[in-house]
Formats: sequence, C-alpha cells, structure tokens
Amino acid sequence: MDSEWVPPIVITSIWAFIGIICPFFARGPNKGVTQCCLMLTAATCWLFWLCCYMTQLNPLIGPKLSMNEIMIMAREWGNPIKDTMDVVV
Repeated sequence: MDSEWVPPIVITSIWAFIGIICPFFARGPNKGVTQCCLMLTAATCWLFWLCCYMTQLNPLIGPKLSMNEIMIMAREWGNPIKDTMDVVV
C-alpha cells in the first residue's frame, strides 16, 4: 500500500468508527441526543481534519525569501544565477 494513502484511510476509519459504531452503544435517558452528538462530532472533526490535510498537500503560501537568500540557495544547489534578473511586464 502506498504511504500517501495510509493517513487518510486510518483517520477516516477512526472517525467512521466513532460516528457509525459508537452511537449504538449510547445509553441513558438522552440516548438520541448522545447519538446525534457522536455522529455530528465525528463528521465535523473528520471534515476539519480533511480540510487541514488537503491544504498541506498544495500550500497556497510559500516562504518569503529575500533576493540574497535566493542567490545563496541557487549557488549552493548548483544553479548559479546572474546578479540581475530580467523582468518582463
């Protein structure tokens, strides 16, 4: 199994257990309320986790680097660039 599929499957399984199986074990006078709370908690926590996990796969904001840092990284990684850059607008 690919390692990229393991976290979503494991976390989905945990929240599915809490939202689908655990409500059957609810007892007491407010059984319906407890079941509803378990299902809603599982659904919202799983959805929140999924949103956070998906945003980490393709972040919209990258690191903000100065020109000096970019030049140092380019030199160290073997991709030297010129001191001046041609910017076409």
